[in-house]
Amino acid sequence: MSTAYSRKTYLLTLISVILTALFLFPVYWMIKTSLTPITDLFSTPLKFGLANSTGQAYADNFIHNQDMLRYIGNSFIVAIGTMVLTLIFAVPGAYALARLNIRGKALIMILLLAIQMLPGITMAMPLFIMFSKVHLVDNYLGLILADMIHALPFAVLILRPSFMALPKGLEEAAAIDGCNKFTAFIRIMVPLVVPSMMTVAVFCFLFGWGDFVFALTLTTDDAVRPLTLGLYRFIGQYGTEWNNLMAVATIAALPIIIIFVALQRYVVGGIVSGSMKD
Repeated sequence: MSTAYSRKTYLLTLISVILTALFLFPVYWMIKTSLTPITDLFSTPLKFGLANSTGQAYADNFIHNQDMLRYIGNSFIVAIGTMVLTLIFAVPGAYALARLNIRGKALIMILLLAIQMLPGITMAMPLFIMFSKVHLVDNYLGLILADMIHALPFAVLILRPSFMALPKGLEEAAAIDGCNKFTAFIRIMVPLVVPSMMTVAVFCFLFGWGDFVFALTLTTDDAVRPLTLGLYRFIGQYGTEWNNLMAVATIAALPIIIIFVALQRYVVGGIVSGSMKD
């Protein structure tokens, strides 16, 4: 029995290692391409090693020409703004749908699910028409609002089950201690759903950081364009500057990797708590 169990464990471990390598290979290839001189990118036979590596692409895009740093700064503004604004609206919205007696609650949930399933490109043109009338085109606030609208249904759907899982007697105990509903919500309920809030914060940051459709639709000025559009500069009519593109893409991926590694416990816990069946 122990031998069979050991063989099964080794087999599962081997399969896990192979699958992990397959998933990580594109990341390795991105980094390798960023370190490969442009003259060696299309050499034959294909080289998988890091021989003749150079950091010239990084120097060209982040030291000699610092335009990409401006794009990165814009992406941080949009991503952090999206994260903060989404939490401001999603937390009380999810609490209300979970704990308060609201008419039409089922209809609201259906609408949230429907909006969540809409691709961003279907909302891009209506948002452009609306934002152009209120001078929110070529504006950080316009990008943040667009990303927030796209992220808000997801945030509410993740946070609502977390509020529903809390004991019903918490508000009653808070009322006995002299708290009104708002004070109980701020001081008691919100701290108890911090793991789910961290999950929402991570994914909302990711929505803002990786947005391309709204950035392309709502901006024409380089001064406010995020990094996703900065990457598009390396794709031209007569070819693609692959080493420069992959160098900037590697830097663009770093914040997401760092955030998920540092907060993976909250992300997993929040997703699990948000997957409860009503």
